[in-house]
Amino acid sequence: MTSPDSPRTSAPAPRLIATDLDGTLLRDDKSVSARTVAALAAAERAGIEVFFVTGRPARWMDVVSDHVHGHGLAICANGAAVVDLHAGGTFLEVRPLERPAALAVVKALRAAAPGTSFAVELTTGIHYEPDYPPFFLDPGATVATAEKLLFEEAPGAAAPVLKLLAQHPELDPDVFLAVAREAAGDQASFTRSSPTALIEISGLGVSKASTLARCCAERGITAEEVVAFGDMPNDIEMLSWAGRGYAMGNAHPEVIAAASGRTVGNMDDGVAVVIEQLVAEVSATS
Repeated sequence: MTSPDSPRTSAPAPRLIATDLDGTLLRDDKSVSARTVAALAAAERAGIEVFFVTGRPARWMDVVSDHVHGHGLAICANGAAVVDLHAGGTFLEVRPLERPAALAVVKALRAAAPGTSFAVELTTGIHYEPDYPPFFLDPGATVATAEKLLFEEAPGAAAPVLKLLAQHPELDPDVFLAVAREAAGDQASFTRSSPTALIEISGLGVSKASTLARCCAERGITAEEVVAFGDMPNDIEMLSWAGRGYAMGNAHPEVIAAASGRTVGNMDDGVAVVIEQLVAEVSATS
């Protein structure tokens, strides 16, 4: 594929671009290409806001810190947090996974998928179980059982839980996701963004799409005025919600099926290719 497939020709002028990071805006080495940097700046000059919408926690947003323009806002942890990147990742909104629900999920997955290990992402950092693959970017993490990590003396006494992560050493990633949703889908929202059997668990109803919709509503921006990009299952709701949703050329098959358009892969600057066309559209009508 050498050019993006446009999802529609009569869409309203874009007012906001919502882009995932890993596997989408970022190259495989986690860099942002010169072409993409230029495209992001051109979008802002054309009056199109850019939101970074990612599963990453706020403390891992340094990969795009040099490319934040006007608003400086990002949606992190799959919609659990809205942060101000101009203010060093200050939390503006948190949509937590309540600890009783997190404990119920842990119990259900231990029964449904023996061998599952967990990590707990808080607003203050991540902590994980002894069998969970260690986070080398977070050397100060506490290592303990999920039940201990989720314990609090009184409701609201501990830092909010942004998401729970569950890892299985043997199951197929999509099978693991299906098993988890079947076991505890009434307690929380389940998704995945990793090629491994790693599930990300948020509060019920929390997703990239639902938080993006809230941010857009605050700005008077409709879904039809949003252009979104993504590559993994945690992007599906966002791509489906946006007026124009582009799956990357390297996207998961379910993402390609859900999107209304498709661009080239992240290593070929697929986001920049579309943004350049969007900017040209806006310039032609202004």
